[in-house]
Amino acid sequence: MSVVEKLRFLDVEEYLRNEQRGEVRHELVRGAVYAMVGSSNAHNLIAGSLYARLRQQLKGSPCGVYMSDMKVRVADDFFYPDLVVSCQPQEPVFYYVTEPTLVIEVLSPSTEARDRLDKRVAYQSLKSLQEYALVAQDKVSVEIIRRVADGWEVERCSHGDALQFRSVNFTCPVEAIYEDVLRGG
Repeated sequence: MSVVEKLRFLDVEEYLRNEQRGEVRHELVRGAVYAMVGSSNAHNLIAGSLYARLRQQLKGSPCGVYMSDMKVRVADDFFYPDLVVSCQPQEPVFYYVTEPTLVIEVLSPSTEARDRLDKRVAYQSLKSLQEYALVAQDKVSVEIIRRVADGWEVERCSHGDALQFRSVNFTCPVEAIYEDVLRGG
């Protein structure tokens, strides 16, 4: 016997209420909610290294760097990137950012396709976004999708390259963000 189940979509207010009191994080995309999965130790070490280095670089500047619990709002959709930098004045809402300058995703096998296509397209629709970075966790590889005068360009970094986020004047050796992973965490 077949089973019919009614699909339920949330509006923004209901989603935000649920997120503030829930223990599990969810992304909201076109009214549907998607639970966020846990991450590997390599994922956490890479994201932590990037956060620490960006935080140190941005101290005293108008830019703030946020870890994976800060949402980015794109129209009525909400995403949880691994890191987000906003150089706008403090936003009146403390639970999400609407004008990111830089968004970074550490790729996971379960999220890579969404990060490369759906999230990229959504983030690129934001006028404030200058760079979107995709960081591999299984090899030393970073792709930076950068806004340029006539559209977007992709820069790929690997061993021996300098990782450069021009939007926030940040440079470091690409291996530096993998140092804990490369030596076994």
